[in-house]
Amino acid sequence: MNGAESLLRSLVANGVEVCFGNPGTSEMHFVAALDSVEGMRPILGLFEGVVTGAADGYARMAGKPAATLLHLGPGLANGLANLHNARRASSPVVNIVGDHSSNHARYEAPLTSDIQGFARPVSHWIHSSSSALTVGADAARAVQASMTGAGQIATLILPADTAWSQADVVAEALPAPAPARVSEGTIEHIAALAQSGVKTALLLRGKALQGAGLRAAGRIAAKTGARLLCDTFAPRVERGAGRVRVERLPYFGEQVVEFLSGTELLVLVGAQAPVSFFGYPDKPSWLTPEGCRIAVLAHPHEDGAAALGALVDALGAQQCDVAINSRVVDEVAPNGALDGESIMRSVARHLPENAIVTEEASLAMAYSGLTESAAPHDLLTLTGGAIGCLMPVSVGAGIACPERKVVNLQGDGSAMYTVQALWTQARENIDVVTVIFANRGYRILANELKRVGARTDGVHAASMFDLENPSLDWVALAKGMGVEAVRVETAAAFDAAFAAAMKRPGPMVIEAVI
Repeated sequence: MNGAESLLRSLVANGVEVCFGNPGTSEMHFVAALDSVEGMRPILGLFEGVVTGAADGYARMAGKPAATLLHLGPGLANGLANLHNARRASSPVVNIVGDHSSNHARYEAPLTSDIQGFARPVSHWIHSSSSALTVGADAARAVQASMTGAGQIATLILPADTAWSQADVVAEALPAPAPARVSEGTIEHIAALAQSGVKTALLLRGKALQGAGLRAAGRIAAKTGARLLCDTFAPRVERGAGRVRVERLPYFGEQVVEFLSGTELLVLVGAQAPVSFFGYPDKPSWLTPEGCRIAVLAHPHEDGAAALGALVDALGAQQCDVAINSRVVDEVAPNGALDGESIMRSVARHLPENAIVTEEASLAMAYSGLTESAAPHDLLTLTGGAIGCLMPVSVGAGIACPERKVVNLQGDGSAMYTVQALWTQARENIDVVTVIFANRGYRILANELKRVGARTDGVHAASMFDLENPSLDWVALAKGMGVEAVRVETAAAFDAAFAAAMKRPGPMVIEAVI
């Protein structure tokens, strides 16, 4: 057994079942080991941003890490943007990054780089293996590190000689770290504040927006009258009919200020206090109302769902009726011009039960409230703001949950960052329907030009947000990567195409020309 086999067997022993990869020469022994080690599914991405984004999506839905296999520093660097998003999502990810063999590193070969320097801004744990005899244990520690707190990024650097040299150890699973428990004193303190008669809102994130945590939050809201809120870009939210109603913070800072107006107590559950996405010359960055008290029920590394359950007990809210979303089906299909509203109405009409919705289109976000009455589903969003995320995230989500339909609501500009995700969807036959909001431009950036106070009448500036001349042909792009596609230009045509796509398995692209 060589070091690469020891590493791979140790990853499998520690519960890692999927490896998204884009390997090179320094990772060849790992690649070869895939044929001698059972239990690991390798999935090729044609760009490292697809690899790292897919690992993020897998982690959000599976609740455990996938491995990524990346080629030296430049390969890791190509995947950094989506590791940034994964870090903001608190997704557990284990990066395996190949390096030059130790005897070759001194020669300053063309691909020599500071791998740890690339990894540091997006990693909570970094280690470079020094021997084939330790790589198995290093892999076990990487998996354990990734599962610490709400979820972390662990990067293990594998010099080529530690992969090809002899090894004799497979590391068994290390104990999974449990999230920290919230103290009884904190529960009692928040219970007293929640019953003090002030206008209260709970800002939820992480497991507090899923399952038992979300139901507990609903009981607290019923008992105290508190509003339930989530971040604009929460990693994963259970939504739709039959789910506890949670209000999503608006995107623009001034909208958040108005949204939170009158709030006297803001209780954070795995979340941070809201701030503006960007700084502007004449707009606030800190969005909590003046005079509003901020209290923390659970920090991100603590068990927010359990804390909500304990708060239910402290409030005596076990029997309170929870306000849930009702299923409302629009019996009349949208008609007329195709726009963001008509698209989202059709999505709400036809979304199947237990779907996964990934959202990276500003028009989808603007009308996301329309899907509150859709069939129950999970919503995954752009946690770190680095666009080019949700095409790959939909890949990982589909691998984690092959029995569930994935619907990716995607802007045409951001889709081009990681368009290679379509090829992986076709290769793995992942059940993803990608809706391209084809408005032929970076429309949100044109709006930002006004918001920052810059001049808006420049021809050159306008050209930087324009995706025409030539216009992207999404039907041709998708078919070129093996994915069936259709272009629609009216609300009625989109409604029919989306309804049909929900009934067929496998990847598909709908180009919605707006």
